[in-house]
Amino acid sequence: MTMFKKTILSLFAAVSFPVLVAAQNILSLSQSLTDDTVVLPESFETDTHRMMQNWYLQNYTVLDAGVEFSQDIPTTDAVITDRLSKMPVEIEMPFNSVVRSIINAYTQRRRPLVQNMLGMSIYYNPIFEEALEREGMPMELKYLPVIESALNPNAVSRVGATGLWQFMAPTGKGLGLEINSVVDERRDPVRSSQMAAKYLKELYTIYGDWSLAIAAYNCGPGNVNKALRRAGEGTKDFWSIYPFLPAETRGYVPAFIAANYVMTYYNEHGIKPAIARRPIVTDSVHVKKRVHFQQIADVLKIPIDEIRILNPQYRKDYIPGDIKPYPLVLPSYQIYSYIMSEDSIIAHDAAKYARRTVVEPSTGATVTREDGDYIITETTKYHKVRKGDTFASLARKYGVTVSEIKKVNKIKSLRRGRTIKIVVVERTPKPREEIDPTEQHTVASMSTDSITEVESLTDSLAIARLDSVDGITPVDAETDSVMMAAARAAAASNDEPRPVEQENPATEPEPQPRQQEEPKPVEAAPQPKKKTNQPVYHTVRRGESVAKIAKRYGTTTAKVLKLNNLTASSKIHPGDRLRVK
Repeated sequence: MTMFKKTILSLFAAVSFPVLVAAQNILSLSQSLTDDTVVLPESFETDTHRMMQNWYLQNYTVLDAGVEFSQDIPTTDAVITDRLSKMPVEIEMPFNSVVRSIINAYTQRRRPLVQNMLGMSIYYNPIFEEALEREGMPMELKYLPVIESALNPNAVSRVGATGLWQFMAPTGKGLGLEINSVVDERRDPVRSSQMAAKYLKELYTIYGDWSLAIAAYNCGPGNVNKALRRAGEGTKDFWSIYPFLPAETRGYVPAFIAANYVMTYYNEHGIKPAIARRPIVTDSVHVKKRVHFQQIADVLKIPIDEIRILNPQYRKDYIPGDIKPYPLVLPSYQIYSYIMSEDSIIAHDAAKYARRTVVEPSTGATVTREDGDYIITETTKYHKVRKGDTFASLARKYGVTVSEIKKVNKIKSLRRGRTIKIVVVERTPKPREEIDPTEQHTVASMSTDSITEVESLTDSLAIARLDSVDGITPVDAETDSVMMAAARAAAASNDEPRPVEQENPATEPEPQPRQQEEPKPVEAAPQPKKKTNQPVYHTVRRGESVAKIAKRYGTTTAKVLKLNNLTASSKIHPGDRLRVK
């Protein structure tokens, strides 16, 4: 045989192989299939130790801590085949070596995973069954999430499939699920189960075969249609197009069969069932306000992990109810508590979780902060360097130092035409109480007129003492004594209780007519200036001292120091705001 003929024959054999495979008896293929290239679902990689930390598993179920070290009970192929045939299911579940290999993986290497999934199924199975029942789907489809996500609502695959039913984003959105940065309904057990049941129903309508519908659920209708075309004419189901499917899908239907078997016959393999420690009965309420999980947890005294487990669709731990009503799932006994306490929950730490709706951008020109007893205001100004400008001239012009200009701009020299930044800092004392708290009782017991009179006398005395120190004409001791005595008398006279006159018309004396007297010429006394209670402030300028400021306002250095809680050694700076009266 020539080399050309050998090549033609080998090509013919390669092309005809799919037809030969397709021509095999489907039943025998499904039962005698062996495939070492099958890819197990990603759910087999689930970290079971991390699952054990699940709040629900810890608080609502009892798991066998030693399941990881227990041994599988040996079981023959015939026994497994018999058990599969006796399962009350609508979907055909044949036995073969691929199915057996995945059953072994569950019952031997992944025993803790099975136990954890049994624990989670106590909560999730009723949700799956309700969605499937509504669409008239076979109940055994409730084990699809077992191989899809290992019953983890937050599972995300390598390609981005998310949630219990592992929807890709385009598929989920196409089914009407909301997917954004805050809400992802692929993680919502109820919503995703409803959409999964509808999707499976559509796929079954297309293919009329559950094995093909399940395969299309995994790899998409496009890949299944391609495999059908390559398989050629004949009876079509999953097993007939098996060689033409992606490697992961070839293991998907066998994994579905294995999951149904293990979740039904786990006890026959020595895996102790997860027992419900206490039932979790839930209810839901629609939230129409923005609320954070922590607010709910703090007010209702619920662990925040419990709220997360029951509401996995909210990705950022808050419900955006201010956009539209969203469901909140809670233990049923807490629903009424939430309804009654909703206003308190929304108000709890409201400032911490508030979102600004309008924000004016800062110009960056002025920044105000507090520093002890002062309010610091930093004003940023910009100056374009002109001919003749020096660091010293700019420092004098803006009231800053040369080193500050260099530090802010990180420069050592000026270049004409360059715009530099100059930060002017002003330190303003914080407003203080007008009256010393220790003097409240004394001052409160005096009338306004008495206070004004005493202030006038004491101010005059203080000025007289200061003038005697400064070399101006002193006030003699006698005048000093008279002024102090007058001040004490004014205060004391106000403290004395005045007798209350009894009104008695019978004994009231008759009013005497006034005697007209010749008006005596009197000298007009100078009217004292009315004093105001409003404080007077002065902003310190360069070169000013406390004494100079006091003299300018007709007061004393000591009084200015006292009004501002300063001492004789205190320094003042340009820009400081001092109270002078």
